Amino acid sequence: MQKMDYSGDMSTALPPSQGPGAFTGGTDREPEILRPVPGYIPTPQPVVRKRRSLWASAPATYILVGINCAVFVAMLLRGVSAVNPTPEQLMHWGANNAGSVLINDQWWRIVTAMFVHVGILHLATNMWCLWNLGLLAEPLMGSVGVVAAYVLTGAAGNLLSVLWNGLRYNVEHVPHQGFDPLMYFPPGAGASGAVFGIAGALIVLLKSPRLPVPPQELKRLRKSVIYFAAINLAIGLAISLDVVSSRTGISIDNSAHLGGVLCGLLFAAPMIPRVGNPRSTFQTRLQIAVGMIVGILVLFGFYISKLAG
Repeated sequence: MQKMDYSGDMSTALPPSQGPGAFTGGTDREPEILRPVPGYIPTPQPVVRKRRSLWASAPATYILVGINCAVFVAMLLRGVSAVNPTPEQLMHWGANNAGSVLINDQWWRIVTAMFVHVGILHLATNMWCLWNLGLLAEPLMGSVGVVAAYVLTGAAGNLLSVLWNGLRYNVEHVPHQGFDPLMYFPPGAGASGAVFGIAGALIVLLKSPRLPVPPQELKRLRKSVIYFAAINLAIGLAISLDVVSSRTGISIDNSAHLGGVLCGLLFAAPMIPRVGNPRSTFQTRLQIAVGMIVGILVLFGFYISKLAG
């Protein structure tokens, strides 16, 4: 088969029956040269752009939502209640717990806890927030950036929760022999720390003047994210009041929320938005941000590990 070369005359790429002569009465004579009619203006053809699917525009967001939902479905299939799982069930599936981390050295809970949820309502609210913030963040941070922000800020929130509960319940004086973590420390679970972290990163990135978006629109988006973080932090603090929590039975891990949003702000500080900037510059700044936060979390974890003596 003759190779088609679109850079030259197309008649060299087609057999005689399909070349230019096919439109001028045969192939036994030279093809006529078609000249435009004087005064003729060709009708411009509209440019058809293929619309990207939501999956293609934000794959990391959908993967993170999918993992959280898959873990919840797996819990249900193993007999965990869809509405009110027990503390023992949450611990079995990887919930965070200050005693388990500090005394039993189960540091993996810092990561696994951000994929475990306390019932269907808890999962639905967190996934709704993650989906909305992720769709906004992924064009600015890239897929790798969103995953890094989720994991690192979620870990920061869980580490701060370990520190807070370790100090609050005086982990130094807890007997290590025959230790039962649920006797002294509450379990913590959920993606909310990571969600707050993504919100914190957005607050910084949406301030960038390099974004090709009208300033008023940027200001509106940024204000919405700030309101989201502030209102949800206030709601968490209100629910945690004894007069409220004793009646509702709901407990909010505000330290995880605070740690997440603070880490998100710090994570985005050296970054620039992916949109409107050279890819190489964006990737370099992202690597700096990830390396900085990993280093801080390692040092923070080392400090926290000394609490148990």
